[in-house]
Amino acid sequence: MIARRIASAALASVIGMAALAELTPVEAEDLTVPSGQPVTFYDTVMDQSAMGLTARFRFLAPELPRYLKDLSYEELEADLSALCVSYALPRLSAPEPAMIVISLSEAPTEFGSTDPEVAQVFEAYRPVDGLCEWEAF
Repeated sequence: MIARRIASAALASVIGMAALAELTPVEAEDLTVPSGQPVTFYDTVMDQSAMGLTARFRFLAPELPRYLKDLSYEELEADLSALCVSYALPRLSAPEPAMIVISLSEAPTEFGSTDPEVAQVFEAYRPVDGLCEWEAF
């Protein structure tokens, strides 16, 4: 009985650490984007939808609210596109996703939830011949 409780507690701990790992940055490297705003990798979420496999690369951009006031859509999209080409594409593996979603968030958020206090932007791309082709949806 005691051994079963210890095993259950150990399993719960492992599951809890796995969930935490999904919300914790794997790489804390600073990335360069055309606008110059500070950006770091946060996590990757893979999911299946009617459109096929989607790779979601999530980045933290703590100064995003200020940049949203100063950047045009074209300048912001250039940052997202640059992250797709320079960061996401080199990290793809088989099976290749049908879509790549690049997102910037001012602070960490749980995937799939919204927080009106946290600025977030995202854009979708299709990997085509080593490039990220903007995907209108």
